[in-house]
Amino acid sequence: MAIMSPSSKTIGALMMTLVLATVAVAARQPPSPGVPTTTTTNLTLHNLCPYPVWPLVTPNAGVPSIPTDADGEPAGRLDGNGEGLATLAFPPGAWSGRVVARTGCAGGDDDDEVDAYGNTVPPAPFRCATGDAPPVTVAQVSVGGPGGAAAYSVSLVDGFNVAVVVTPHGMPPPEGARRGRRCPTLGCAVDLAAECPVAARAPGGGCGAGATQAALFKHLCPDTRTNATDVEVTPQDCVDPGEIKVVFCPKPDSVLAGHL
Repeated sequence: MAIMSPSSKTIGALMMTLVLATVAVAARQPPSPGVPTTTTTNLTLHNLCPYPVWPLVTPNAGVPSIPTDADGEPAGRLDGNGEGLATLAFPPGAWSGRVVARTGCAGGDDDDEVDAYGNTVPPAPFRCATGDAPPVTVAQVSVGGPGGAAAYSVSLVDGFNVAVVVTPHGMPPPEGARRGRRCPTLGCAVDLAAECPVAARAPGGGCGAGATQAALFKHLCPDTRTNATDVEVTPQDCVDPGEIKVVFCPKPDSVLAGHL
């Protein structure tokens, strides 16, 4: 009986899954006394879209939240055209979680309103046109892994709502065992909603997931993940970045250029 050898793509996907899992496990473990777990200090969110976004940063289970602002959100509304910029501090120790961009958000005011008849009207709940549920673009970030390993990706498994890329900054010069570090810009700089088949277009905007869309996503954005075993075309092996930057609606050539 012939034995099929696993493809290099499958091996790559399994290796990257192992890296993410290892970092996630490290994120749930308390740091050893006197041993630094990460030098990655900041998570920066930058909105280049021509409209505002409301980022949502969610830690994985068992991982502390990123410090919030006075409103209890890691980052509130980010205005468009590059004006919206937020830099958040990672909590001490290892951390892993996800970042999404919500669009078309309204409601959630703290104060009741009074209608024309003098009746008190409770404020409308905070709701968004996209990002609260699929279809949604998800940036996955893990820092503080063994030896300072960082891993990141942009997932289109749940569909697409905003173009997103992730890029690390502030890496120390490679030396010794860390020689050969690779910290590329990964993600999707294409407006996939404009390329979406009519049947898969979401009412609030974006493009739903599915086999046909996954093939389209991968063709247009090869440095994303479109299913559970997928992996980026560009390999990563990143150690000790000082900053992880998530950019919404990046420049079209940002992934190829490798910087933002």
